[in-house]
Amino acid sequence: MYKSFLVKYGEIGVKGKNRYIFENMLMEQIRHALKTAEGEFEVTKEQGRIYVNVVSDDYDYDETVEALSRVFGIVGFCPLLQVEDEGFDKLAETVVDYLGKEYPEKNFTFKVNARRARKNYPLDSMEINAELGGKILDAFPESKVDVHNPEVMVCIEIRSLINIYSKEIPGPGGMPVGSNGKAMLLLSGGIDSPVAGYMIAKRGVALDATYFHAPPYTSERAKQKVVDLAKLVARYSGPINLHVVNFTDIQLYIYEKCPHEELTIIMRRYMMKLAEHFAKENRCLGLITGESIGQVASQTMQSLAATNEVCTMPVYRPLIGFDKQEIVEVSEKIDTYETSIQPFEDCCTIFVAKHPVTKPNIEYIKKSETKLEEKIDELMQTAIDTVEVIHVEAE
Repeated sequence: MYKSFLVKYGEIGVKGKNRYIFENMLMEQIRHALKTAEGEFEVTKEQGRIYVNVVSDDYDYDETVEALSRVFGIVGFCPLLQVEDEGFDKLAETVVDYLGKEYPEKNFTFKVNARRARKNYPLDSMEINAELGGKILDAFPESKVDVHNPEVMVCIEIRSLINIYSKEIPGPGGMPVGSNGKAMLLLSGGIDSPVAGYMIAKRGVALDATYFHAPPYTSERAKQKVVDLAKLVARYSGPINLHVVNFTDIQLYIYEKCPHEELTIIMRRYMMKLAEHFAKENRCLGLITGESIGQVASQTMQSLAATNEVCTMPVYRPLIGFDKQEIVEVSEKIDTYETSIQPFEDCCTIFVAKHPVTKPNIEYIKKSETKLEEKIDELMQTAIDTVEVIHVEAE
């Protein structure tokens, strides 16, 4: 029945004279998302309304709904009937037919909500509400009007065409991806970092990602798990360039030269340095991690300060105040949880110390790092030169 969808946005509507920029970005994100759905679509804009119109003979409704429900910037979208203005009687007939098909039990409570963007229509909004409500009651005697809490809100918009809709499917909200620059996500195989990427992308930030691989201590399955997670995040964020960094030699050298209780912090500091290198190379404006205060030894306030100290660009931690269950709930919502809990170890868990320091002193950490001076610059350059970049898109 539906060949069109009305897209509703939230924050974009208060952007003043710049609103058209954000509308155009949202339209571009919608076009990109719909590439995963069967059918051909046209995305258009008219007076504060964005429409998705099906232009092919056939399309997959469920795939279209799924694609639109993942576009940041959409707060909701409505399956829509668009009809020509052929007079009120014809409109009433169309609305009654539409409701009969959409609500076959016909015993709902309803309210008619009409708006006239075109003021030359012979009836005003209140008259349309009253007249159309009467026609619906005549057609469905078991239905009732409820202006305060209706089960069905019958929306009529009088524009160049007449819009008829009664259902709104929720979208993810947020801002269109790309409207707030780009950042580099430190992506591991765990639960937290994909959620962090999702949450920053929701604020309009495009993503690249860095993953630290440690063969033979981490397997190709562990690497594939991270690629799979990147694909799941890319359903919301758009394409991601995933930088796979061979971190084995750096980890072994740190393991050999530095106190074992400081291993996690020192490794983390060098990961941040490498991630920042690729971030700058790719014109990112910050780093993103999945850290949450106190979750593990490397995420105490002192540990976070120690890792921050090596960075010159901002580090964004959207999960900083979340507990684990809150993070798990988001990961389940975005379908990354089942992939994240697959039992393939990442490089952090392989070299974890038995008794890691929880309150590292930055001066002590720097003193330990002086023991790496002989080879660390060379090993870092090798890791940069041998990086593998995988272009990841949603499937």
